[in-house]
Amino acid sequence: MGLSNMRSPSIQRALLVLAFLAHACNGFYLPGSYMHTYSKQDEIYAKVNSLTSIETELPFSYYSLPYCKPRGGIKKSAENLGELLMGDQIDNSPYRFRMNTNETIYLCTTSPLNENEVKLLKQRTRDLYQVNMILDNLPAMRYAQQNGVNIQWTGFPVGYTPPNSNDDYIINHLKFKVLIHEYEGSGVEIIGTGEEGMGVISEADKKKASGFEIVGFEVFPCSVKHDPEAMLKLHMYDNISAISCPGELEKSQIIREQERVSFTYEVEFVKSETRWPSRWDAYLRMEGARVHWFSILNSLMVITFLAGIVFVIFLRTVRRDLTKYEELDKEAQAQMNEELSGWKLVVGDVFREPECSKLLCVMVGDGVQITGMAVVTIVFAAFGFMSPASRGMLLTGMIILYLFLGISAGYVGVRMWRTLKGTSEGWRSVSWSVACFFPGIAFAILTVLNFILWANNSTGAIPISLYFVLFALWFCVSVPLTLLGGFLGTRAEPISFPVRTNQIPREIPARKYPSWLLVLGAGTLPFGTLFIELFFILSSIWLGRFYYVFGFLLIVLLLLVIVCAEVSVVLTYMHLCVEDWRWWWKAFFASGSVALYVFLYSINYLVFDLQSLSGPVSAVLYLGYSLLMAVAIMLSTGTIGFLMSFYFVHYLFSSVKID
Repeated sequence: MGLSNMRSPSIQRALLVLAFLAHACNGFYLPGSYMHTYSKQDEIYAKVNSLTSIETELPFSYYSLPYCKPRGGIKKSAENLGELLMGDQIDNSPYRFRMNTNETIYLCTTSPLNENEVKLLKQRTRDLYQVNMILDNLPAMRYAQQNGVNIQWTGFPVGYTPPNSNDDYIINHLKFKVLIHEYEGSGVEIIGTGEEGMGVISEADKKKASGFEIVGFEVFPCSVKHDPEAMLKLHMYDNISAISCPGELEKSQIIREQERVSFTYEVEFVKSETRWPSRWDAYLRMEGARVHWFSILNSLMVITFLAGIVFVIFLRTVRRDLTKYEELDKEAQAQMNEELSGWKLVVGDVFREPECSKLLCVMVGDGVQITGMAVVTIVFAAFGFMSPASRGMLLTGMIILYLFLGISAGYVGVRMWRTLKGTSEGWRSVSWSVACFFPGIAFAILTVLNFILWANNSTGAIPISLYFVLFALWFCVSVPLTLLGGFLGTRAEPISFPVRTNQIPREIPARKYPSWLLVLGAGTLPFGTLFIELFFILSSIWLGRFYYVFGFLLIVLLLLVIVCAEVSVVLTYMHLCVEDWRWWWKAFFASGSVALYVFLYSINYLVFDLQSLSGPVSAVLYLGYSLLMAVAIMLSTGTIGFLMSFYFVHYLFSSVKID
């Protein structure tokens, strides 16, 4: 009773503190951008991102085309590391909106189009380039009919080419529909949860909290031929009469030399019941959930099948053999040693140092680093800490995690080196190799691709200044942390082998078929758990769609880890049973060979699903990024399989007592 009396005041104090904090703050949101509340007539300016195309995958600046420019000049928005690497270039735009005010606005009329401008506009139109506009951190969404089905897209086209025509028409009139939610401050209120987190609004300043929130941004583009003489008399932001989009080509604005193009837009504000935390739901409507569940069910069937095999190996074969062996006296054991068959014969060679042992240590260290980065990133994304509202945050988070996980890579690589060599000599070389192996491959691939992007004047090219930043992060953060991890690895106890290694290697019996054939075939099982989710990931990267099902991806990742471990253990046991003691590299590539199938699937996706991708430049970019992804997957999955096989072999032979 006394204890409950003591607890009551502390609970009351805690509640008072929470109430005070809720009263003192206007609101918090995790993890997206902060909610903006606008009053009527407040001016809001849209921003524009790079022009993008699913045909070329080469982003270009919005102002590389003859569009209207803002009065105060073009100003670039601050961008994070992820946005810069993704080729985003967010600039201000002249498109002005006045909150809850419907109007039709004149922007500007271009000077007569010259030959270069016409050529560029036609090229961007034929390559299906999209204009990506942003209002209050929401991308413009467009609805279109395709085969009787409503399809939603982000952005709108630069222009269009009618069927069986050589003429191109520019989109110069935009109809915007801005969905707003009217909010009136009335005490402390929890505004639910959504893609951008949870909000608390205080009653401290009801006037300030009251107003309108933007919860949707839609655009309907069309081409209208204006009278240039009449338009030249107008000034920017003059109100004009409402414009209806014409159905006849004669009334649309053609792209040709000496044509003046007038840009106009109209905006309509529509009240919506959608709340601010849920405004991204329209962009992230989950379609094809059954496909994801089918993928998971398929993976579970593979796991169950492999788990059954592992169960048989451990309980029926290994345990039975070890039990019989331990029941014999020493003389009988000595006689049995002469009659042994299978994995027990390689007891004196199973821990013999493999070929290219340093490379194996380096690849395992890098694999630990990549796996840790992937797991932590996907877990954070699955719990909603990486909202689509925070552009580039996913890639920025991955890079930061990779840098700081260098300490684990150095530790694992050097400890594995000490285990194989029995000494710490050469640990600095191993640490440097771990720090430079995968980043070196990535930099080599990205540099080649960057030269291609530079040659095409694409905004996707990494600026020289960013190159220096990345090099500084690599050599000033990642390398020192990897060396620190390597130093800690020299201080850790090396893993002692349970059996001695013979001086003379045992001869491996000849086999009917090469063992590497079985190793390559093993990669099909992990790939079977991954390929359906891989389709959605590739569509997100190359078709400009939002990827948001990180919960499904987390489940698939966990299943992939289990399958890689099981496949590697089964293949290692099979090789030991045929007296093949060179299991180290085979255990790595048994699960790591899934990367080969991922790369082949990427080529298949390029041929059959990215048919619109045009030109050798686009194909080289696609294959370059796919190769980088495949190398990362090989290191990650190979490391998972190798470490599990190492534990399995160590456990198996630690149970065998041989003098």
